Amino acid sequence: MDPRRGLRIATPFALAILIAASPAPASLAPHAWLYFAIFLGVVAALILEPLPPSATGLIGIALVAIFGRWVLFSPADLAAPGFNAPARAVDWALSGFANPTIWLSFAAFLFATGYQKTGLGRRIALMLVRAMGGRTIALGYAIMLSDLLLAPFTPSNTARSAGTIYPIIRNIPPLYNSLPFDPSARRIGSYVMWVALAATSINSALFLTALAPNVLATAMIRDATGVEITWLRWFTGFAPAGILLLAALPPLAMLLCRPSIRAGRQAPRWARAELAKLGPVTRAEYTLAALVLIAVLLWVFAGGIVHPTTVALTVIVLMLIGRVLTWEDIVGNRDAWQALMLLATLVVLADGLSRTGFVRWLAEGAAAPLEGWPPLLSAAVLIVIYFFSHYLFASITAHVTAMMPITLSVAAAMPGLPLDRFAMLLAYTHGLMGILTPYATTSGPVYLGSGYISSAEYWRLGVLFGLIFLAALLLVVAPLEFARA
Repeated sequence: MDPRRGLRIATPFALAILIAASPAPASLAPHAWLYFAIFLGVVAALILEPLPPSATGLIGIALVAIFGRWVLFSPADLAAPGFNAPARAVDWALSGFANPTIWLSFAAFLFATGYQKTGLGRRIALMLVRAMGGRTIALGYAIMLSDLLLAPFTPSNTARSAGTIYPIIRNIPPLYNSLPFDPSARRIGSYVMWVALAATSINSALFLTALAPNVLATAMIRDATGVEITWLRWFTGFAPAGILLLAALPPLAMLLCRPSIRAGRQAPRWARAELAKLGPVTRAEYTLAALVLIAVLLWVFAGGIVHPTTVALTVIVLMLIGRVLTWEDIVGNRDAWQALMLLATLVVLADGLSRTGFVRWLAEGAAAPLEGWPPLLSAAVLIVIYFFSHYLFASITAHVTAMMPITLSVAAAMPGLPLDRFAMLLAYTHGLMGILTPYATTSGPVYLGSGYISSAEYWRLGVLFGLIFLAALLLVVAPLEFARA
């Protein structure tokens, strides 16, 4: 075995054992500390990649299920009459596969297969290259604007980015001989994918209706402060930073992703010739385009009637009936099944942090030292803690549910801090924090699975862009928010 690979395998286990062998903090239940040790080992393995990420997630939930009696349940749980720890542990381990958002992410991969098989994705990509492919940065703006146009009407960044944008843009890099899981991925593919991912994070913060947890956050703000947040109030509050970030995104990605292709005068002419070779649009392309349009319209306008995942699965069924896809296409889609496994396991592992009480302990412990600090400084520290604590979550909804009430209650106890303004700043972080990790939001595994962004590169860019996004919030939005009459 390669010694470096052996080290990558041993390090996560060693880290987990070291944490587990250390005494638990006095105010934290021992089982929560042991659970955190396993979770930290999984995160280390996701970074070092000794195995595929989906295999790492499966190992993590298997370990927790095996040792569930000691790491997942409190003594009070175990003492309850009729409590069956092994059965409860396996129920918990498999619960991620019942999450509808995970199946929406799975469906996004099948949409992409439809684009690829029919040739519609290639046709659209060629049209983009023909219009804007002369300069890489212009292509970045085209991708950003596509997400921006859909964001106000699509309260799911998975449906918007992973389900609509990704299946189209994944066809662009091969036009430049930039291939997935290959050194050539950096030619332009990494840039294209990262711009799409970062754009959906910014847009999720810019519009109240661009991310479902935003609505949940406004309900919590109303309960805590009595203030009703309107769509316009949300937009005008974040727009100064949001518009600035969107405008700066393609140049920033050029700087930090460094595509080797900056311009290509031959590409638009080549794309025009390739479009001519494709000939007229086929029946399969028309069928797929109609089905995708139906999906987008239902995602945008029928969210209260039919769940986005139901829409996606129905469209896949119609693809089968319309012979856009075959059952073999679905069964053989390795990337889709890997993404399903990865997301289902990571969501469950992150849920365990809340289930064991670790998240509550962390939030309360972080807030205690702030007593007596100037209110605005305390607010900034709380926002930073809240933002980066998303490393412990694989769901923005779970993050909001677990941490926002606690953080608001801590802020409410600080004299002189305008709670409604602070709450708005906290709410704006939810879209932005989706950039941090491959599991930060359900779009992440789709882009990680594209083969154009390695796991290590994802973590590096996630930190850099997370810091940039947070700086824009604190330096641009916060002063304007606290200056409101």
